[in-house]
Amino acid sequence: MRRVFGVKKDKEPPPSVQDASDRINKRGENVDEKIQKLDAELVRYKEQIKKTRPGPAQEAVKARAMRVLKQKKMYEGQRDMLYNQTFNLDQVSFAAEGIKDAQQTMSALKSANKDLKGMMKTVKIQDIDNLQDEMMDLMDVSNEIQESLGRSYNVPDDIDEDDLMGELDALEADMGFETESDGVPSYLQPDKDSDLDSELNLPSAPSGHAANPAGRANMQGEDELGLPAVPRATLRG
Repeated sequence: MRRVFGVKKDKEPPPSVQDASDRINKRGENVDEKIQKLDAELVRYKEQIKKTRPGPAQEAVKARAMRVLKQKKMYEGQRDMLYNQTFNLDQVSFAAEGIKDAQQTMSALKSANKDLKGMMKTVKIQDIDNLQDEMMDLMDVSNEIQESLGRSYNVPDDIDEDDLMGELDALEADMGFETESDGVPSYLQPDKDSDLDSELNLPSAPSGHAANPAGRANMQGEDELGLPAVPRATLRG
């Protein structure tokens, strides 16, 4: 049967946009190489025309140059056509890539939407509000407990604040008076030597030259008990 009807051949997959673009670019490169060769020939013919004298030889060179120039123009037209095809394929490829990106974005959004719906079922706004209210109540109770524990037992409740402010002002005034001397409190200032003589109002001791004669006579006539002093015998040598 296979010999009679033959075997069905598998169809080749159609070329992709990238395959077609690569093929056209390769053809464009070949055309560019041909145009470069024609440019080199035109330069050579131009030099020959400058060197030859006007006449049949120069006309022959000009004819060959015109033929090469026509070929160049033809190849340039083909190259422009290939570039336009490449540009169209690039536009199609860009559009196709954009559609693929949009499909992937839609798939990701659908998956994320499904996940969010599943998570929202486990989270309720009412539960969150109730939890916040309970936390606020607990914080209020905690503050009341801290205030109660921090209460002082020695401070009576009937103290007048005006009296306290008066005592505070008096204390500040005393501290300011004490710190007038170079900003150092009085209890930190060095002790000054007190003049005991001035405090006790005692007379100064007599000097050798200003001795009182009456006092000296009293010292010679009386002893320390107030009795007449006994004269001492003088020894003569």
